[in-house]
Amino acid sequence: MKRIILILMLAFVLFPQVNVSAESSLKAVFLRGQNVWTLIDGTEQRMTNSGKVTEPPQWSHDGQWILYQEEAPSEFEQGTQNELWVYNVSSGVRKKIFYDGYAPSWAPNKIEVSFLQRGTLNISDLNHFYNIAGGVDGYSWMPDGSGFILSSQANVLPDGWTNPILYNKKLSYPLDNLSETKNIETLYTIPKEVGKGAHKVMAIGASQFRYSPSQKWISFVVSPTASLAMDSNMLSVISADGEDFTALDDIILGVGEPKWAPNEDILAYIAGSGRIVYGFTNKELKAKEFPTAASLTPDSYAELEFTWIDDETIVSSRVKEKEWSNDFKEHPLPALYSIKLKSDKGKPITNPPVGFGDYDPHYLSSAQKLIWYRARSLTSDHRDAWVSETDGREAKKWLENVEVISVYEPH
Repeated sequence: MKRIILILMLAFVLFPQVNVSAESSLKAVFLRGQNVWTLIDGTEQRMTNSGKVTEPPQWSHDGQWILYQEEAPSEFEQGTQNELWVYNVSSGVRKKIFYDGYAPSWAPNKIEVSFLQRGTLNISDLNHFYNIAGGVDGYSWMPDGSGFILSSQANVLPDGWTNPILYNKKLSYPLDNLSETKNIETLYTIPKEVGKGAHKVMAIGASQFRYSPSQKWISFVVSPTASLAMDSNMLSVISADGEDFTALDDIILGVGEPKWAPNEDILAYIAGSGRIVYGFTNKELKAKEFPTAASLTPDSYAELEFTWIDDETIVSSRVKEKEWSNDFKEHPLPALYSIKLKSDKGKPITNPPVGFGDYDPHYLSSAQKLIWYRARSLTSDHRDAWVSETDGREAKKWLENVEVISVYEPH
């Protein structure tokens, strides 16, 4: 017996247990130098060499395919085109699925890619593409992959602007027999102006459709003309049956895209008009649990981005309010704050060194980790990805010099 115990003790000394960190098992795709890189089993691998990839790559629902967009010289006219490519991480197969498209998105439960091309919504099964609907300005897959919510853009006529309209479009297979004008119903006609109280915006287009966890509500953003949309858009919510429409608040694009809580119908967003170049001000984190709403930002602070941890906790990238300066060294630098919806307005969970800020937090539910970027300014080209526990403990640098990162999360 003593001999067995001695052998076991020697085994623990000579062959200690390996402590594999959670982040080492994460599967990620990221941009560095506007090229696509993968991080699988802890190994970085470069996928492209053009330096022409600018939009975030996307994982398919099964984690086997990566979708990305690459700018290339146009095949049919002067200028450039936006090619859509997919890459299989197991086989190494790389395919161009369309020569010039935008706003691509994986189906939530199939190996199909939707995308827009000159106002037509299409689907590619990676071998062929199919026309689904014309006159489309914005869209999103339905949560079960059975179809889409679509929006048409308002048009200017001699007597003024028309209304943007929301539609539901159901799919039927095989797709080559699908009619562009069938299996479609009007969900809601958006008023020509939408707003909250006295503040209204002209309704030209609708985008960023997101279904609530119960699928009873859909959040989306109503935008005016492109120039006006830089400073003011109206976050809105509609019931899935189109019967109940509410304009919630004024927001800007690119700062804290509205997000639903993981399991409850609570919508968080960063309210406030005016682009960031007008100052790090008037950006207030709010959460609306239908039908009530609450502010989560203390006076003299502004929010830049946020992520849900659970139905009661949000982590936000928060700065002290300050006017804009063209000298980036004068910009306020954010830290990450953990905010409990029903108890307080947040406490700091990161303490970046002098000259650095912590940006764009994202919660990885599969690993129960928090990732974010640490950089010298909001517009810095060089950002390092950091990872920590959800309360900021055990923070460490994960990847150096990344522009954007997407981690595969099993559905």
